Amino acid sequence: MKELLKRKIIDPLLALLRQGVSPDSLALCVAVGVAIGLIPVLGVSTLLAAAVALLFKLNLPAMQVAQMSMSAFQLLLIVPFVRLGEWMTRAPAQPVSISAGLALMKQGVWHTVVVLKDAIIHASIAWLALAPVGILVLYRILKPVFERTAKALPASKSAATSPT
Repeated sequence: MKELLKRKIIDPLLALLRQGVSPDSLALCVAVGVAIGLIPVLGVSTLLAAAVALLFKLNLPAMQVAQMSMSAFQLLLIVPFVRLGEWMTRAPAQPVSISAGLALMKQGVWHTVVVLKDAIIHASIAWLALAPVGILVLYRILKPVFERTAKALPASKSAATSPT
C-alpha cells in the first residue's frame, strides 16, 4: 500500500515540484483536486477537475492526481453527504445506501439519476457548503509542506549548470 501511495501520488507531485511548479500553486491544485475528487456525484469528478483546471489555469496533472486519489473516499462519503444535505434542507431521510445505488446503476445511469435525484441534490448541497472550507484548510496545511519539500529537493541539473 505504501509503495502504491508513493508511486501514484507522492512521486508525481514531487516530479511537478522538480519541474518548477511552485509550492503555492501545487498546494492550491491539490486542495481543489481533493475537493473535486470528493464530489458526491459519481462520474463527474474527472471532467469537473479538467474544466476547473483549464478555466482557472491550474496545473491539470496535479489536480487529476489529487482527484483520482480520492475515489475510495468519494464512495465512502456519499451517504454522509446525503444525510448532511437532508439535515441542511430539513428534508426527511431517504433510504439510501451505496450497495442500493450501485444496484440501481445496473438498470442504467439515467434511471439511477431519476430515482436518486433528491439524494443527489442533498449530497451536492452539502458538498457545496463544505468544499470551499475544505479547500482553504487543506491549502493552508499543504502550502508549508510543499515549501519545505521544494527546499529539500536536490537542485535540477539545469539550475546547477547555469551561470550565476
